[in-house]
Amino acid sequence: MSHALPAPLLSPRQTGRDAAGSARWEGEGSLWRLVLTGDLSRGEPELPRPPAELALNPETQLSVDSTALSHWQPPLAGALWQRLAPLARAGVQLDLAGLPRGLQPLLHLSLPQPAGAPRKPAPAAADDVAPEPEWRKTVALVGEVLGALGRLLRSRSAMRMSDWLWQIEQTGPRSLPIVLLVSSLVGLIVAYMGAEQLQRFGAQSFIANLVTIGVVREIAALVVGIVLAGRVGAAFAAQIGSMRAGEEIDALTTLGIDPVEHLVLPRMLALLVTGPLLTLCAGVAGLGVGMAVAVGMYDVPAMAYLATTREALAGWDLFVGLLKGSVYAVLVALAGCRQGLNAGRSAQAVGEATTAAVVQAIIWMVVAASLLTVIFQRLGV
Repeated sequence: MSHALPAPLLSPRQTGRDAAGSARWEGEGSLWRLVLTGDLSRGEPELPRPPAELALNPETQLSVDSTALSHWQPPLAGALWQRLAPLARAGVQLDLAGLPRGLQPLLHLSLPQPAGAPRKPAPAAADDVAPEPEWRKTVALVGEVLGALGRLLRSRSAMRMSDWLWQIEQTGPRSLPIVLLVSSLVGLIVAYMGAEQLQRFGAQSFIANLVTIGVVREIAALVVGIVLAGRVGAAFAAQIGSMRAGEEIDALTTLGIDPVEHLVLPRMLALLVTGPLLTLCAGVAGLGVGMAVAVGMYDVPAMAYLATTREALAGWDLFVGLLKGSVYAVLVALAGCRQGLNAGRSAQAVGEATTAAVVQAIIWMVVAASLLTVIFQRLGV
């Protein structure tokens, strides 16, 4: 016979869109389990008492199933302790592997042990297990980011708007001066070297086409990506890596706060906004310097240069450039956050993660640039 005791977990004032948390006891004989479902993050949950059919003896086995638990907060640990402590004193065999990772060590250490029974060791920490392959860590982070983004779209995310806006300020306006400087210098090089070659054939009028297509379509996005990798990606890895070394990420997990939602998502969304904007600014700077070179050094009429530039921008080049800038920005954020989350717990490990973030971001950008160029060429864009 199966026994289930649903119980309300939220007060009437706390009911709403996500007030679907519940707990129930299921089982018969010597095999039982406590099932936690829904959202238990609001208020202090009151879990139902164990049913009378649950025998308090060492032959009884109790497990916890939290696969359907969507959100939880620290008060859940106290509620679980109140219900499980009497069972543990009576000798009931408790299997806590089904609890969220943040709750398992806490309950393993706090629950009483029956008299004469050795204390079971807490689950192994992440640093004590065999290291995962690098590609698996990346795929896992991508999946967690997509899951966090889905929860954000459903208004069930822990990400704060203030964090997102602060990251936009850090990655956008503060990166703009160096982006403009580097893009202007690169635009100068492209315009000067291209004009030198075109002048041999008396084709100075095509300088505008060369600079516009080269800068807007490829160079501006690549410059922005490299600048962001060195300035922002390294900062992400250092910040998150320092938090990991200081056990701040472990504290967030224990408090029921998803580090991906709290740390990774605002950074990635911030770069998704600032990346194309910085690319646009870099393209304008490069075009301006290219025009100065063509008009000032090669006597190209300014109106003719502007007309040619406008015609060149009539196609897909601007769209392709902004898309590449967005892709590069996301890759920079992903590389920086991935290295920070998987950094070791020493100062040297944080430094190594920072270096690895820059190198990895640049490699990913080169690969992405190659793939996107081939794809757009195949599509005729």
